[in-house]
Amino acid sequence: MGRIDARIVAGVGALVLVAAGATGCGGRQDGAAEDDAAREVSCKVTKDTRVGIATGNATGVYYVVGNALAGELSKTTDGKLTGTAAETGASVQNVEQLVAGQYDVAFSLFDTAVNAVQGKGSFTAPQPVKALARIYDNYTQVVVRADAGITSVADMKGKKVSTGSPKSGTEVIANRLLTAAGLDPAKDIQAQRLDLTKTVDGMKDGSIDGFFWSGGVPTGGVTDLFTTSGDKVKFVDISPLLPKMAELNPAYQAGTIGKDTYRTPADVPTIVVPNVLLVRDNLDADVACAITRTVFDSKDALAQANPAAKGIELGNARKTDPVPLHRGAERALSDLGAS
Repeated sequence: MGRIDARIVAGVGALVLVAAGATGCGGRQDGAAEDDAAREVSCKVTKDTRVGIATGNATGVYYVVGNALAGELSKTTDGKLTGTAAETGASVQNVEQLVAGQYDVAFSLFDTAVNAVQGKGSFTAPQPVKALARIYDNYTQVVVRADAGITSVADMKGKKVSTGSPKSGTEVIANRLLTAAGLDPAKDIQAQRLDLTKTVDGMKDGSIDGFFWSGGVPTGGVTDLFTTSGDKVKFVDISPLLPKMAELNPAYQAGTIGKDTYRTPADVPTIVVPNVLLVRDNLDADVACAITRTVFDSKDALAQANPAAKGIELGNARKTDPVPLHRGAERALSDLGAS
């Protein structure tokens, strides 16, 4: 996916996002940013407002939970907020298009969000984004064909490996893991920059040897692969690379993919990283507050869409440092009793 995928998918209401300068778009301040910063946050949205949500690959959890969130926004605001969710390449692309005004809310891996506000990694300068909340964790899922001769990331040398969509958080993590294993991502593997749907297809037809994926569990595309391929595919234990990954960002932590998740023979040790919801720093504070409240008030509905959303915990909501919380989110989290 070298081009921007701007296809807007079913959310609630209008299927076309207006340009950033249009009246009623949630992300546009129309010169009123200073006035907004000065007034008290009421958390009440008084005018009809469209909210575009940048998610991720169609078979990933961002997409599923993002669509559910889009639907809940109208319910929790008496129809004042109308959400639409878009399939995208995920984290890095989401931040870029958020800042460009194409979307109002963006799902992002925490490590990508940190790079964005610090102007590091994929970003050449600090980006004007803030967080609504930390949400559930993403699990790094490294899967290979059982006959590919791969038992570690280092064994991927010379292999055809999908590192995720271009400008995705998966690609960032994949390249960091390969580097931690002593490989040059640009030279030592035959990198295939594929979205999850094409990745799963490639695993099924044998055109790729393995892949990296960062997503909530269960991820639909990965479930499909294990259901149809059985013992022809397997996970790779990447936990030995955690110390080097944690040196890059302490947000990388140990985790486990339970054997019941994809019906594997045993639990799989892995590396997890939190997700955050991002907005531009000049998003209307009442809109930011209302969206944040919806995330937590509608947690059960989001979890019905995908169990990964069960990991959305109010106690973790403020844990976004060094990514600052939007002041509208601060109001919502205070009202909700977040510590």
